[in-house]
Amino acid sequence: MINIIYMGTPDYASTILERLVADEAVNVLSVYTQPDKPVGRKKVLTAPPVKDVAQENNIEIHQPFNLRSPETEEEIRSLNPDYIVVAAYGQILPKNILDLAPCINLHASVLPQYRGASPIQQSLIHGDKETGVTAMLMDVGLDTGDILKISKVAIPENMMVEELFDILTDCAADLTLDVLKNFESLSAVKQDDGASTHCSKISKENGLVTFDDAQKLYNLYRAYTPWPGVYLESGLKLKEIALESIAGKHNAGEVLEVGKNFLIVGCEKGSLRVLRVQPPSKKEMDIQSYLNGKRLERADTLV
Repeated sequence: MINIIYMGTPDYASTILERLVADEAVNVLSVYTQPDKPVGRKKVLTAPPVKDVAQENNIEIHQPFNLRSPETEEEIRSLNPDYIVVAAYGQILPKNILDLAPCINLHASVLPQYRGASPIQQSLIHGDKETGVTAMLMDVGLDTGDILKISKVAIPENMMVEELFDILTDCAADLTLDVLKNFESLSAVKQDDGASTHCSKISKENGLVTFDDAQKLYNLYRAYTPWPGVYLESGLKLKEIALESIAGKHNAGEVLEVGKNFLIVGCEKGSLRVLRVQPPSKKEMDIQSYLNGKRLERADTLV
């Protein structure tokens, strides 16, 4: 039996935990996750997904604001885990915790690429053809530990972030079990820090786009839908778009064609097909409904 402590917070981590709990070779001693947080307009105090899974399986739960207290160290030491498994926990583990047992982190990129908070979105923003999940031994840095194993997946050119998220979550769950069961036979490899890239937490402001490059805007749309979404300076949200062409030079936002249920919009490089939008303070609508109100014609500008 492999005895582990599990640390994680969002849906990505909860799915991995479900798979660990279901495997007869793994015993989850306890779970560490972030404190409950107020969510939505009414600020309803909501538990993280990992806590819900732990409660459903009667696993001991800890939700410290940080892991630096002597009490937390003693809690973990007393359980004497074989491994500490970490997936999107939301905190960097201090050295005194790292020293208690091998700490295995599952990061949703092919490290050292996209260290940080938004690796899945970054792979789409950059138009990557493949990505993956890296299992690594944690150290005191941010996603800088030695690599145990990498599992890669292909990214189709039109794949959206939610679908890629689901694929990588399954990949991470498989990789976690693989690494735990074969840990003794794996050789950890140091990362090439000189080849590393970093990514930050996404904010609403990241969704502001311009019609400069059709491929670039489309990749942002793939990465940021449904949140934070992509929107123009006017506040118009582009709810459903497709890449029409990566070639051609146009005025930014120029209407090239008005179809029955679509609008072809030019970019300084390439063009996009716009199918659904959401004006400020209004509901999402198909482009035909929007055009009925705006009377846009060829050579007009979508702003």
